[in-house]
This record gives sequence, C-alpha cells and structure tokens, in this order.
Amino acid sequence: MLFNAFLATLNPGDEVIIPAPYWVSYPDMVRLGQGEPVIIEGAPERGYKITPEQLEAAITPKTKWFLFNSPSNPTGAGYSRTELKALTDVLMKHPHVWIMSDDMYEHLAYDGFEFCTPAEVEPALYERTLTCNGVSKAYAMTGWRIGYAGGPEHLIAAMRKIQSQSTTNPCSISQWAAVEALNGPQEFLGEWVEVFKRRRNLVVEALNAVEGITCPTPEGAFYVYPTINGLLGKTSAGGRKIDTDEDFATALLEETGVAVVFGAAFGLSPAFRISYATSDEALTEACKRIAAFCGALR
Repeated sequence: MLFNAFLATLNPGDEVIIPAPYWVSYPDMVRLGQGEPVIIEGAPERGYKITPEQLEAAITPKTKWFLFNSPSNPTGAGYSRTELKALTDVLMKHPHVWIMSDDMYEHLAYDGFEFCTPAEVEPALYERTLTCNGVSKAYAMTGWRIGYAGGPEHLIAAMRKIQSQSTTNPCSISQWAAVEALNGPQEFLGEWVEVFKRRRNLVVEALNAVEGITCPTPEGAFYVYPTINGLLGKTSAGGRKIDTDEDFATALLEETGVAVVFGAAFGLSPAFRISYATSDEALTEACKRIAAFCGALR
C-alpha cells in the first residue's frame, strides 16, 4: 500500500520525511518511487520520538509526504495525542505535504496509552492523509497478506490501478478471513495485550539489568530497541571486536544462538531490536544468554 502510494504520487526528487528508527523498507520504497528519503532521528532519551521543531526544519518545497508510524516498528514508541497534535500543527502550516500514517500496531498498546492517528487528531488534514492498516499483527494473520488503506478517492484509485498491474489481487479466502477478523469478536485483543505487556516488562527489566545496555519501555507494538553504547569497543569471548551494532548482533548469534536485528538496518545506531512475540520461556532464556554474552565482553 505504502509503495503503491509512492509510485502513484512521487516525481523524481520529491522528498519523503521518515522518522528514525524506521521499518527497514521505508527508505527503499521511496527510492523505488524515484523520491528522496529525508531521515529525522528520534533520540533514545525522547523515547525515539521526533519533535515538532525537527519536523519543521525538515520540510522543504520539495517535501511530498511525511511518513508516520505509531506505535512503531522497531521501537514500539507511541505518540500521545498531545505529542501528535504538536506534529499536526506543523503540518497544517505546509499544505503541500501529505501524511502517510502506518497504523499497523493500533491495537497493541500498554499502560493506558491511547492510540491516535493524524486525521483523527487534526480532522483538517483528512483530505491529504493516507491511513494504512492490516490484519497481520493484531490478528496474527501474517500469512494472509491483507492490508487496507483509506484516503482521498483519487489517490486510492491510482493505488488500485498500480496494485492491479503488480500483484493482481489478494485472494478471496484471505479477504473473507480479514472481514471475519475485523467484524468478529474483539475480546481476545485485551487478553493478548496483557500477555504482550507481561513479556515487554520481562524483557525490559532483564536487559536494563545488563551493564552497557539501556532499554526504554515502549508504549506499544511487540518490540524493544535497546541501545548498546556501553558495549562498543569491547571484544567478545569468541574474539570478535564489537565496533558496531552489526558486530554485536553477529557475535551474539554466533556465540549464543540468539538472533536480534542490528540497529543500523533501522536507521539508528548503536542499538538492536528484539521481538517479544514469543513465549516467556524463550524470552527468559534469550535474555540470560544476552546477559552472559555481555558479561564476558572485555
């Protein structure tokens, strides 16, 4: 959906503002659509969220889109209504900028965090907002490959035309399964959120107990994105020098069997991503191995 929108709207040299850390595909989607990604870094001390001042500074006459994802993959960071309103106030001053809102983790929010989306917070942006969602995450339907988008009619028509010439269409079985997921009982979502929250707390507590790692507590999704500034320059028990987060992830996998994704892939280093969409037992064991690996660094 996002890529189709870029193909339908971008001209060579058009800019797309992307907060980092970002989902790995975002910049490449922009480049394939002949656009230029403009990256804004959300600092760990701000929960990986950008400021209105950063957004304002990044907007130019060439800016076509602002790509927004909350709660986020890879950090789980979620913008409060107040924080998002500050961003939409900036966008209101720039009528040539469209907003693409990736709401995939809408239902996975913790500790009373209230999910909100740009067109909801600022209805005046409705006519230049594309809202994207899907059933892969909240409904655990990753294999069904169903996503959906809402936006201005002319934009959706252009996206539909591109979609029909690229992958033809989603199969009818997947479509009806998605209809049942969206229209069926939703009570299980509350149960799942509580399970994910417990796993989030487990991982955050375990990682923050490791010297050299700092793990912010995310508002949503099912990822944590800890920084490893305190581990750089050290050498693993297996003899690998840890100069980057990619070195860290590689050594961790080779020496402990724990797989994480290094932060450079998401546009912000030094850090790594863990998904806690797995069992408590697997997470506990993984965190023990990470702690042992880090404890052996010299």
